Amino acid sequence: MSDTLGTDAATGRQSQGTPEAGDAAKSASPASPRAAGRRRSGRARMRLEIAILSGPAILIFLAFVIFPVTLAAYYGFYRWKGYGDPTDWVGLDNYKLILTDPAFHEVLTHNLLIVVLSLVVQGPLAIGLALLLNQKIRGRSVIRILIFVPYVISEIIVGTGWGLMLQSNGAVNDLLGKLGLESWQRDWLSDPDLALWTLMTIITWKYIGFAVILMLAGLQSIPDELFEAAEIDGASYWQIQRRITLPLLGPTIRIWGFLSIIGSLQLFDLVFIIWGPYIAGTAGTSTMAIYMVAEGRNAANFGYGSAIAVVMFVISMFVALLYQRFVLRRDLQGALTDGGSR
Repeated sequence: MSDTLGTDAATGRQSQGTPEAGDAAKSASPASPRAAGRRRSGRARMRLEIAILSGPAILIFLAFVIFPVTLAAYYGFYRWKGYGDPTDWVGLDNYKLILTDPAFHEVLTHNLLIVVLSLVVQGPLAIGLALLLNQKIRGRSVIRILIFVPYVISEIIVGTGWGLMLQSNGAVNDLLGKLGLESWQRDWLSDPDLALWTLMTIITWKYIGFAVILMLAGLQSIPDELFEAAEIDGASYWQIQRRITLPLLGPTIRIWGFLSIIGSLQLFDLVFIIWGPYIAGTAGTSTMAIYMVAEGRNAANFGYGSAIAVVMFVISMFVALLYQRFVLRRDLQGALTDGGSR
């Protein structure tokens, strides 16, 4: 037995000392110069691919987002009428005026109310419609198209149409009168107690289709086997929706919520078309973007308008970062983990 072990050990030492074994060990070594060169070449190629693919997007982002914001911040330090070189330096006066102006506080409150109402109204309504349209019902495709059509209609057409229908002598009040509901006739656009709710009705009608399509896409990504297993275990329809559907639909709901919040903070077109920059202020529907146009361009004070634009950008970015930090954190961590594992 000992002779055999000695022979094997000697044979092993002899094989290790041969040139062929040494070359094989060197080529298999992870620290060999050839392997290190390949790794460096792979990393350089990956960086080049990233630069080629993301370079155009980065240039466009710098040209159409970062540069305009930087230029607006620069003009915000001047009292400037929009032509010629800005020379009337006012420092931080424009920004101080924004933060202390009660009118800006009012429009900021309107934006925040629109954010909350959009989430509270559109979210449950979109989920309910998506659950309904996810069932096998007759005419499902037609209903989906009808719900989505308002989203693809131009804001100019939507604003003009609703503005004409909701006037004091418009189609809505005329219809209520013909139905014998004269007591329901209202000044839908000018009454400060109703105008904001009118705006929310129009916003919901316009954008609910986008939310429903997102929810439907999220529902169709949930495996049917989960629902079948729950039904076999005796779970009711509402228990299935609460315990399975809503948790698995969470990432879609959170993404929609993010888009809804940013859109509500930057709302401009519908308010401008239906109410205009001045009537919106008296009707209680003015937003930060409307305030920027009224106090900046229309008042020939482009420096102040530029400062308002910067403040809007900062508020939107702050809200977006908070939302990503506390709401989208779990989704982003999952994406980064998956990417790292690959």
